[in-house]
Amino acid sequence: MIFLRRCARAVLAALLFLWALLTHAAITVVDDRGVAVSLPASPQRIVSLLPSLTETVCELGACARIVGTDRYSNFPASVRALPKTGGLDDANVEMIVALKPDVVLLAMSARVTDRLEAMGIRVLALEPKTYEDVRRVAGKVAQALGLKTEGEALWRRMERQMQEAAALVPASAKGMSVYYEVDSAPYAAGESSFIGYNLHALGVNNIVPSKLGPFPKLNPEYVVRADPQVIMLSARNAPGLSSRPGWDRIRAIRDKRICAFTPEQGDVLSRPGPRMGEAARILALCLRDVAVPGGGR
Repeated sequence: MIFLRRCARAVLAALLFLWALLTHAAITVVDDRGVAVSLPASPQRIVSLLPSLTETVCELGACARIVGTDRYSNFPASVRALPKTGGLDDANVEMIVALKPDVVLLAMSARVTDRLEAMGIRVLALEPKTYEDVRRVAGKVAQALGLKTEGEALWRRMERQMQEAAALVPASAKGMSVYYEVDSAPYAAGESSFIGYNLHALGVNNIVPSKLGPFPKLNPEYVVRADPQVIMLSARNAPGLSSRPGWDRIRAIRDKRICAFTPEQGDVLSRPGPRMGEAARILALCLRDVAVPGGGR
């Protein structure tokens, strides 16, 4: 009996030693700058300065490791109570350093990268713009956190959700031409954007081709000439659509095939991260609604 207890303790000690090795093993991740960032161990204190990266960390089951975020990170609800360190252009470096992060996750376009690295803070610059980027970035975040299996499961879940969303789109909506407005300037979501990927997967035609880039600024006359059958935009910009010069001639406006998204829906739709499956469902329900003769929102 004593021998068995000693064996059990030895096995437990070996397992604990193996766990320590696994959780404290150095990790090297090549970020979107092409920089190989070496992490001495899986980071336990994370500052995230991009909402889609915040959501990715949480979807991987590591939300408790986040100690601070940018001001726009608001999902899941638990991150709203975390210290807010600013935005893309005005991140508070001193506040970030005071949070003692093991790593800071931020966008390629963030202005604080060099300053943080000069102060000895490890930085991973990751910025998804296309659907392929979303998959790659999710994999890199999972790698950095030592959660490769969870990263693979996350991607399978997103793929399944997107397939389920596509099944909601009626045949009468397939092939419709769509204009997705990101901003009233107007900026649009093109075919090559992650939003454009979702629209394509749902079987509709984006009026903004890939050659114009992911999120190009358009001449308003371009939209009039394209004459989309469906317009998607934020609810705050919907009321003035028909008063834009020439836009009252557009089929989508004439036939009331307009999807006006709430701010909450807008957050889901505009973030290239783990809620892309949910975003696909929002778009699919919109298409289902406007496909009904005389329908729309």
